Amino acid sequence: MTAARPTVAPELRRARLGVSLVFMTNGILLGNLAPRLPELRDGLEISYGTLGIAMAMWPIGSLGLGLLAGAMIRRFRSSRVAVLGMLGCTVAMLVAGFAPSVWVFGAALFFVGATDAWVDVAQNSHGLRVQRLYKRSINNAFHAMWSIGAVIGGLMGAAATGLGLPVTWHFVIMAVVVVALNVVSYPMLLRGPEPQSVIESGEDEAGMPHGHRPRRIPGRMWGLLLALSMIAIAGAWAEDAASTWAASYLRDELGAAASVAAFGFIALQGFQFIGRITGDRMVDRFGQRAVARAGGALVFVGMGLALAFPSVWGTIAGFAAAGVGIATLIPGAFHAADEMRGLKSGTGLTVVGWTLRLAFLISPPVVGAIADTWSLRAGLMIMPLMGLVVVLLAGVMAPRRIPHRAPASPPLPTEN
Repeated sequence: MTAARPTVAPELRRARLGVSLVFMTNGILLGNLAPRLPELRDGLEISYGTLGIAMAMWPIGSLGLGLLAGAMIRRFRSSRVAVLGMLGCTVAMLVAGFAPSVWVFGAALFFVGATDAWVDVAQNSHGLRVQRLYKRSINNAFHAMWSIGAVIGGLMGAAATGLGLPVTWHFVIMAVVVVALNVVSYPMLLRGPEPQSVIESGEDEAGMPHGHRPRRIPGRMWGLLLALSMIAIAGAWAEDAASTWAASYLRDELGAAASVAAFGFIALQGFQFIGRITGDRMVDRFGQRAVARAGGALVFVGMGLALAFPSVWGTIAGFAAAGVGIATLIPGAFHAADEMRGLKSGTGLTVVGWTLRLAFLISPPVVGAIADTWSLRAGLMIMPLMGLVVVLLAGVMAPRRIPHRAPASPPLPTEN
């Protein structure tokens, strides 16, 4: 017989729901932006390359001001930083939607990136605090709620585009939804400050580097850290390609209706959600190495075929395959970096976290520049190449753990 799970107090269930709502609204905000980027680019009258540079202001804000998250949580508590950060992020996104010039658009995205980084650490810190009181793993469910929010946001964007709703009115509706859900969530969250260890764990889950610099990394470790960083970057590059470029590629180069073009992003996020809720079981059964290698192959084959034989629904299917493929790459790379022997706690996570954030900074301008020079299709070719990189580097991940079998008991003596 299996032991019954301990009864969870009602206030703890409410806290779990509150954290889930914050994660979901964080995903809703990004999901609403992605389908409207082609129209925002048209309205600002800018090239793909200029859009890529403007989008890079998001990770610049995250890198520049994200390290303030830990101090803010210690001073104001994770619940307040998460909810107030979401409100600030929403206001910054509204400014981006109303921006009269690319300069205002880029500045707004800088503050979206900064506030998003604060929310990222705060919601993870609070979620880990709730998980500790639950006494069982529930953190993956919070990240799944982010994916659900991104899909909801993408569907909202697709509906608004299909109805011909101006971006400004669409973003006002989005802001009302996000603000209302966060106002509802705040009273549900736990009271009191977080321990320092929970704040640092929240930074780890968010991929944010800690305030300290890594020290004395042995030379032989740098190769492994670089390989793990490239695996995480592959996942990040695919996510950015879907959020920044999928709608533009489907609309501008494949002739999809604007409402249909939104489904490139929706497909990747939706199937990434499926990959995440099943990923833990797959890793337990086959090992992170096999799962990462299979994921890289899915990205390589799925997006490779979609770009080699371009069609609207084939491309959407390619993004869906990529979503499943990248689902475990970033969490797996973080876990492997944290488990590296010979490194102080947090050092591997800091290195991989930094390189991952830098990838989000580099990706939009690089793809935008390639698109201006050749085409968006050529820029997106980096996606299957990244899948191939994962296949080649997955050997640094942990193999399947074979459970230890106790020696067989001797046969019982039989009666004569």
